[in-house]
Amino acid sequence: MLSTEQDSRYAHLEQMSTISLLKGINNEDRVLTRAVRKAIPAIEKLVDGIVERMKKGGRVFYSGAGTSGRLGIVDASEIPPTYGVRDKFIGLIAGGDGAIRTAVEGAEDDAQQGWKDILAFNPGPDDTVIGIAASGTTPYVIGAVKGAREAGLLTGCITCNEGSPVAAAVEMPVVAVVGPEFVTGSTRMKAGTATKLILNMISTSVMIRLGHVHGSKMVDMQPTNAKLVDRGARMIMEATGITSYDKARELLLRKGSVRAAVESTGTSEA
Repeated sequence: MLSTEQDSRYAHLEQMSTISLLKGINNEDRVLTRAVRKAIPAIEKLVDGIVERMKKGGRVFYSGAGTSGRLGIVDASEIPPTYGVRDKFIGLIAGGDGAIRTAVEGAEDDAQQGWKDILAFNPGPDDTVIGIAASGTTPYVIGAVKGAREAGLLTGCITCNEGSPVAAAVEMPVVAVVGPEFVTGSTRMKAGTATKLILNMISTSVMIRLGHVHGSKMVDMQPTNAKLVDRGARMIMEATGITSYDKARELLLRKGSVRAAVESTGTSEA
């Protein structure tokens, strides 16, 4: 049996008090960092492979179903405002965009549709497909990575079960074994959290390696709300020596990013 499908270590959840439920969930979550840490060498290989291809214009496609698909879409959607990079990380979910909010019955069982969805983006050899499947058995995801590998794309996966079909189908599998869920089979919990942690590690490391962070600052972030405008203005003041907050803010809004604003002053800090 898949470890993510094994019975919970806790019985009679319906009889537990609120504090006992919360402590039990928290106890289970403690295994996550250890499981992800063990996967770091595999994550490193995948990140390096992505960076090499992105330098040549490649993209990353996340392919998933249900919770896994939604996590990929969340990660991909945060790249443009955070790093000023568009159309480089693309999240795809079984059942299409409608499945982001509402489950589409049977969509994840279509072994052909995963690769068809990627084909709509005219994939090339510099692209990467990462299949996301907690169980490692989702036909939609397995079909996507198999099609991608046959077409010469780099393929990786994120899964929470050892010896899974999706891991066998890709060149660079990332496996984080988190064990049984607090609620039996509810992989939106530990498996979902581990997946989110790994996605954070992949996309953040790739963006840093590609030069979108200076020091620890997101110099290409887009000032799309008041909080980010304030952050960006202060970053410009720090990088350039501009002492007027209003001047730094105006420069940011005119140039559109911290990097562009700093470079316009002749400063090389960004």
